[in-house]
Amino acid sequence: MEFFLVTLLNSLSYGLLLFMLSSGLTLIFSMMGVLNFAHASFYMLGAYFAFQTSQLIGFWPALIVAPAAVAALGALTERYGLRTVHKYGHVAELLFTFGLAYIIEEIVHLIWGRAPVEYKIPAVLDFSAFSIYSTQYPAYRVFMMLVSVGMLIALYLALTRTRIGLIIQASLTHPDMVEALGHNVPRVFMTVFAGGAALAGLAGVIGGNAFVTEPGMAASVGTIVFVVVVFGGMGSLAGAFVASLIIGAVQTFSVGFDYSLLTIFNQFGIQTNPESGWYDLWKVTIAQAGPVLPYVLMVLMLIFRPKGLMGTREG
Repeated sequence: MEFFLVTLLNSLSYGLLLFMLSSGLTLIFSMMGVLNFAHASFYMLGAYFAFQTSQLIGFWPALIVAPAAVAALGALTERYGLRTVHKYGHVAELLFTFGLAYIIEEIVHLIWGRAPVEYKIPAVLDFSAFSIYSTQYPAYRVFMMLVSVGMLIALYLALTRTRIGLIIQASLTHPDMVEALGHNVPRVFMTVFAGGAALAGLAGVIGGNAFVTEPGMAASVGTIVFVVVVFGGMGSLAGAFVASLIIGAVQTFSVGFDYSLLTIFNQFGIQTNPESGWYDLWKVTIAQAGPVLPYVLMVLMLIFRPKGLMGTREG
């Protein structure tokens, strides 16, 4: 029971962090039809900006400054990059964001080096929040979940209760009509892209010190974010939320299960030949296969339900 409860909380915190990342990417894709390959790079920049800012003025100002800086970069990227290549089609946009991801990674190498930086959890949050049997659960994990839930509520209210949110929703389906009513649709696009980048930056601020801040962090989380978006359904925020929790649970729980098909065979008295070519496969444990499971789920989803869990368009 202790293992289950602790792992459940860890999967929840990780899943909410994934949603913070995937929600921005989902918004950008919903409105602009762009799969931003550099989205995880904004997550990395959020962590590095927070590290640098916290060195100067502390963690709490960094919680605001870093996402704002990433949002500004996102706005500049859309205004002077994507908007320019948009007329050449989606392939050009994909190539642009793909190249941008590599440029950002190289800039990070030049400024901060290739080794991880010491972006630490703030001392005020570095304590045990509560106990689960014999396990002390970190307060910072609770803080991560609270920030993620707060972001989720704020995003929902912004999209459904504010004027700009209603304009954004209208722009998703009727951009020509919105422009005819006098709204600047390109500016709305830029706002959405900047907002998506800010969400990724905020995820980097709270996730960079919980895990590790190093140049490979964008590559390690970037593919998982795309799995979440595809599995949940292209363009669906609700689908991204559910998919984030599912993928977070799959990745977190699988690490703790040291069982294999060979274990099951032995329990039922089924004999296996060590010389068989299949023997190495039977020995693979769930923990070893854990990193691959999200991609297996994505492939199965694309085969049997290309629209994803709650998507409105095929991936």
